[in-house]
Amino acid sequence: MEWNFSTAEQLAAALRAGEVTSAELTDEAIARIERDDDAINAICVPDFDRARAAARDADQARARGEDRPLLGIPVTVKESYDIAGLPTTWGMPPHRDYMPAEDAVQVSRLKAAGAVVLGKTNVPFGLQDIQSFNDIYGTTNNPWDHRRTSGGSSGGSAAALASGFGALSIGSDLAGSLRTPAHFCGIYAHKPTLGVVASRGMVPPPGPALPVEPDLAVVGPMARTARDLTLLLDVMAGPDPLTLGVSYDLKLPPARHEQLRDFRVLVLDDHPLIPTASAVRAGVNRVADALADSGARVERHSALLPDLTEAAMLYRTFLFSGSVARFPVEAYEQLQAHAAALSADDQSLDAAMLRGMVLSHRDWIEANSRRELHRHGWRQFFAEYDAVVCPVTPTPAFPHDHNPDPRERRIDIDGVAYPYFDQLVWAGLATMPGLPATAVPAGRSPEGLPVGVQLIGPMFEDRTPLRLAELLEQKIGGFQAPE
Repeated sequence: MEWNFSTAEQLAAALRAGEVTSAELTDEAIARIERDDDAINAICVPDFDRARAAARDADQARARGEDRPLLGIPVTVKESYDIAGLPTTWGMPPHRDYMPAEDAVQVSRLKAAGAVVLGKTNVPFGLQDIQSFNDIYGTTNNPWDHRRTSGGSSGGSAAALASGFGALSIGSDLAGSLRTPAHFCGIYAHKPTLGVVASRGMVPPPGPALPVEPDLAVVGPMARTARDLTLLLDVMAGPDPLTLGVSYDLKLPPARHEQLRDFRVLVLDDHPLIPTASAVRAGVNRVADALADSGARVERHSALLPDLTEAAMLYRTFLFSGSVARFPVEAYEQLQAHAAALSADDQSLDAAMLRGMVLSHRDWIEANSRRELHRHGWRQFFAEYDAVVCPVTPTPAFPHDHNPDPRERRIDIDGVAYPYFDQLVWAGLATMPGLPATAVPAGRSPEGLPVGVQLIGPMFEDRTPLRLAELLEQKIGGFQAPE
């Protein structure tokens, strides 16, 4: 039997039953990577010798009667996580030789759960793109169409999963970096509630790896099924022991409902600042129809929904205020001059980006106060609804575009060109207030490309969108291997 596209849940059951060994699973995964990854370029830092040793250790542990959540299961890790003995570069050539001394907290949790780490997956330069390419490791291709991107910044992880390179992966998400690659590659990913999953050791080289509290960014699980997302989130969730002095289990609330018919869902397929391509709209509607057919309460409009335009502007402000922290002084002063020249009437996304890049601390506090109002609005919204179904990005995976100036790039939405970074408005809907969001497959485009949607849930109630994802998978299907 070939195991490469089996779920982690299936592999765990087979390992417990003695149907296969971890050494066999690991050798099979490595053989597939060596056979297929030249065309995909998902695994940028292989670690096969240590993976084989870890697999042997897992088999010996199982023979002693041990049984941990991921014992013996092959996985991959986004390049941006520190793994002792492997380079952490974030795709930045000046750091190509940086070797961290210890594992990131999530890598430690994977290993403690018994996972076998096959290697690291590719990322964009500095994790700052919706594509995954850099001058150290090259370009990761979409397994469905090598002329197209696998997404970013967790694009290598998504491509690896879609190609059968390991059962699980871990990534991160600031601007859709978990959800967008999942959508583009036809897999599952979960952006946890802000603060639920510790991120120490997922830091630009050369560190230091400190237990910081990110303003927007999270780390999270990627898989080929919704149930596997939950399995991996349970391994990852919990605060950093360095912030508490001890480690403890984080008890997330149970899902609000166990059947589709009980869910109350708002469906969005239009954004005031950018159109939605017909292929993505069809995916949203497919999910909406499945929910309605199952008896769920499905609505298209709600006065309780926080204002989408203001949310996008706030998100743009926060996102780009952090992007220039390490810019040279001269470049920062040029940005200040450009921002000062903006008309007060200019309320475009580009203007929000530029103003965000030079935000003062005083202005940040004011913006954060407006974010808290949005969070309060979401609390009121989720008193009446259980989830939002909406796009991850306006289009399926787009062709590679490596123009060195991203401001000159464009995305094609049903034949009309739009600014490249405007597609981030949907990712920001959950990121800005810190809400959990699960990306799920929702069919294919007329060109045969995967199309996904995101299920946004209430803060700290990650199990609600995860359960909804699982029920939808049963109703409409989920991951399919690329042809």
